[in-house]
Amino acid sequence: MPPTTTTYGTIASSPTSTSSHAKHTRRPWPEFFSLPSFSLPISSGDAKARIKLNVSHFRVNYVIIMLTIVFLTLLWHPTSMIVFLITFIFWWFFFLFNDNPIVVFNKTVDDNVVLGVLSFATVVLLVLTHVGVNVLVGLIIGVVVVGVHAALRGTEDLDFGRGDEEENGLLSVVGNQPLRPTSGYNRI
Repeated sequence: MPPTTTTYGTIASSPTSTSSHAKHTRRPWPEFFSLPSFSLPISSGDAKARIKLNVSHFRVNYVIIMLTIVFLTLLWHPTSMIVFLITFIFWWFFFLFNDNPIVVFNKTVDDNVVLGVLSFATVVLLVLTHVGVNVLVGLIIGVVVVGVHAALRGTEDLDFGRGDEEENGLLSVVGNQPLRPTSGYNRI
């Protein structure tokens, strides 16, 4: 009878379960536009905290809104629209609907790097089509719209997954160990 071997310690994980991609999902639009969730922040510190949490939670939604606003500023420039649609294909495959991490030279590329490279490439390619003012106006309008939404949308009803909590520092430093029963006598 041939000997059988068992390998211990191997944990299979899918790329979508990594913490760098946990926040990389589009949130439902009804959650994004939930009117009862909007309120004025108490202070500027509260507004900054809301912006930080909302940008983290609704990251892909905000990218879609920014791209839509830039696209709308290009409606009367057909060449720029074609360039934008080509870059949008890259956004689609590399950021918006990509569940797997991007690997270059056997190194995983962080989502922030992908976001920065795609943003920079989009702006540079559009400026090369001589619509720099339109792109600038679109980006300013987009930043204002995203900033106002992020500051006014409350964060109390957001359902943070484990990955979001780790990245936003919302986990307890004490840990999740079960409490020992305190009833009865303890052995000495």
